[in-house]
Amino acid sequence: MGDKLDIVKVSDLVALQRELSSKIRLRKLRDVPRLVAGFDLSFPNKHTALAVGVVLKYPELEIVEMKWVTKEVDIPYIPGLLSFREGPSIEKVYSLLDNDPDLLFFDGQGIAHPRGLGLAAHMALNLKKPSIGVAKSHLYGSYKMPGLVRGSFEYLYAEDKKVGVVLRTKDNVKPLFVSPGNYVDLEDCVEYTLKTCKGYRLPEPTRIADLYTKKLKKEVDLSEKR
Repeated sequence: MGDKLDIVKVSDLVALQRELSSKIRLRKLRDVPRLVAGFDLSFPNKHTALAVGVVLKYPELEIVEMKWVTKEVDIPYIPGLLSFREGPSIEKVYSLLDNDPDLLFFDGQGIAHPRGLGLAAHMALNLKKPSIGVAKSHLYGSYKMPGLVRGSFEYLYAEDKKVGVVLRTKDNVKPLFVSPGNYVDLEDCVEYTLKTCKGYRLPEPTRIADLYTKKLKKEVDLSEKR
């Protein structure tokens, strides 16, 4: 497959996902979060990821801090294996945060994934934090289109199991595909995604992280990697 994936078989990564997905525990979030965090990545070049983590006060959604890193990427993009490509950079930027967020948002899938371990679910296990995956596009599962009004949603099904929601976060705008990562349930996904959306389609944690990745991508000198 080229790049550095020659030393790792895709089948091994798939098997690891199946093993790890058995450790996911969905449950109601125990406490209202005080701090929420969002993460996003951009790729200044084929082999380098630029990862941003932002922490916001909840429910005010005021920025508390922002950290960023660059990191060499070892694995090319392969659908369904995103967490192996992006996860190490996210973990690196998470380790730099001065604050301890209570709930994490990721631009990707949670358990709405062929093996039940999208980016948000995988990172929740590694970071030991409740998380929600908020994806802009559909990856897995069947669904009906929700109503056009903000707050409308339909469940996302894998066979007869509910694995997420298709949620309208703004009137007459494309819905998001939201699914639990770990230590949250579907009600939490709907509630906290809507409560962190401030007039935009995306929730503030990932929207702001995305804005910073685009800004920094133009400014970062990759000869001075962090």
